[in-house]
Amino acid sequence: MPPMAHRPRFALPAPLRLAALLLVTAFVATGCGRNSKKDAEEGLPVTVLYDKGHGQMQGGNWSGAETTFRRLIAQYPYGPYTEQALMETAYAQYKAGKHEDAVSTIDRFIRTYPTHRNIAYFYYLRGLANSNRDAVLLQRVWSLDPSRRDLAAPQQAYDDFSRVVQRYPNSRYAEESRQRMVELRNMFARHEMDTALYYMRRGAWLSAVSRAQYVLETYPQSEFQNDAVAVLAASYRELGNTALADDALRVLQLNDPQHPLLRGDWPDYPWAVRRLNPFAGEKSPTGERNATRSR
Repeated sequence: MPPMAHRPRFALPAPLRLAALLLVTAFVATGCGRNSKKDAEEGLPVTVLYDKGHGQMQGGNWSGAETTFRRLIAQYPYGPYTEQALMETAYAQYKAGKHEDAVSTIDRFIRTYPTHRNIAYFYYLRGLANSNRDAVLLQRVWSLDPSRRDLAAPQQAYDDFSRVVQRYPNSRYAEESRQRMVELRNMFARHEMDTALYYMRRGAWLSAVSRAQYVLETYPQSEFQNDAVAVLAASYRELGNTALADDALRVLQLNDPQHPLLRGDWPDYPWAVRRLNPFAGEKSPTGERNATRSR
């Protein structure tokens, strides 16, 4: 056996050596280019970073704007540009559909600048973000009505809008917050009504009565108050309480003489096969009629 130094070495053919050299050169050049770009962005002055993020916002590049403003905040944690960048970050996250991130950024801003002149806007923006948390998946993917989702985030949104109305009644966001609160109250009332109709469909008349009464007491003047009265009329009739059923019918006749219960065709429950799939987008018996009435 020949000595180690004299063993033959495997040698690449000339074309393969050239290809390997080009590949290594390209890899090194790409890596250097990336590092140079990253270093250049990290060294940009605060004004340049802010203008870049602002331009991305104007172009609708919300994710890019978020990245730029977050870099600005990391490099320049103090100063007026940082304060504005935090505001812009929250809005960019909201527009990009990153509602959880937007709420987190807004909470950070409120903790840091509790007396900021635009604090009413941030409670309003947090209300918008909370209103839409989890809604995209449920409505677009599963086609579920908003009232059928978990109402914890919408309830937080209602509290946010209420804070704007109560603490900052003269702000430019107060009237819009009031309107949002009305919409959310209708959502909450519809949620309770769907539960009442669920009980009716299964013959749980006392539970249906309890839910209908809750709607009338907790969400007076909602879009579904007449439906709640209709539930009382139908449920009391099934329970054999003719006096209370007749009282509810008189109230319904007075306030909503066109209600379909008075014609004997309400509630119009969904097709039974669709009810077997909880993600089938089952329509609420309250939905179509109230949607038509609100237009």
